[in-house]
Amino acid sequence: MGTARVSVRDRLGQALFERVAGPDGAKQSDRIHNRPGPRWFEPDSAIVRVHSDASMFIGGIRALLLQTLHPAAMRAVAEHSGYRGDMWGRLARTSTFLATTTFGHAEDAQTAVDVVRRIHAKVTGTMPDGTPYAASDPHLLRWVHVAEVDSFLLAHQVYGKQPLDQAGRDEYVAQVGVIAEKLGVVDPPQTEAELREALAAYRPELRGTPEAREAVGYLLFKPPLPLPARAPYGVLVAAAVALMPVWTRLPLRLPWLPVGERTVVRALGGLATGTIRWAMTPSQAARAAADA
Repeated sequence: MGTARVSVRDRLGQALFERVAGPDGAKQSDRIHNRPGPRWFEPDSAIVRVHSDASMFIGGIRALLLQTLHPAAMRAVAEHSGYRGDMWGRLARTSTFLATTTFGHAEDAQTAVDVVRRIHAKVTGTMPDGTPYAASDPHLLRWVHVAEVDSFLLAHQVYGKQPLDQAGRDEYVAQVGVIAEKLGVVDPPQTEAELREALAAYRPELRGTPEAREAVGYLLFKPPLPLPARAPYGVLVAAAVALMPVWTRLPLRLPWLPVGERTVVRALGGLATGTIRWAMTPSQAARAAADA
């Protein structure tokens, strides 16, 4: 029985890792975590605690949902991103960037930032009213940043194994701000209170567009997953939707079931993240095989 449980854990953990990290994930992970040398952040810092927790699965989905509400940011994604045909490839690139800048060698982290900045420089276009947009625009970069930070932090506080106290939350916001500045964000929030102010300042610019609703439809209802994985994914999606602000539901046509979200969805979300956390923790057999 123990061997069977170990086998299930290892297979599930490997499957999750391959989905999130991509086909080269194992090789990249080895370099990220095992290359000796300086890192941007200490091993016990807030950013490491948040970005290594299973709650990031829910936070990542919530971030994507929230980011769609900025018309210019959404148009850039719609015209230049592969979310329709390569959702998992985009997820792998994003997760690798987060892992490299959070856990990786300082040189690798800077290289990852430089690559993203070069990509952003090429992403330009025009809004329907003729207004130009650019992914390198500090204002758009700041929106993407604050939406991610708010989502990762909220998911961690609700579903994380060890939620942060106020000092830890402020530390997290400041630490992700270090990466944001390197990406071109001007004056990123440094505390949780500043994060709230930044999000509120963007509110007048946010709305649901046809492109945003299409992206949400792909994310919620058309994930490129085998049938057995649809139900667990649906739980993560429901948990992410439940963390969205109430005012976002109508523009994005998201459901709002306040009682169910506080009870059933919260319980299922906790179970899902707990299962992911268990699966992604190497078993004793897997560790022994890796050390052999």
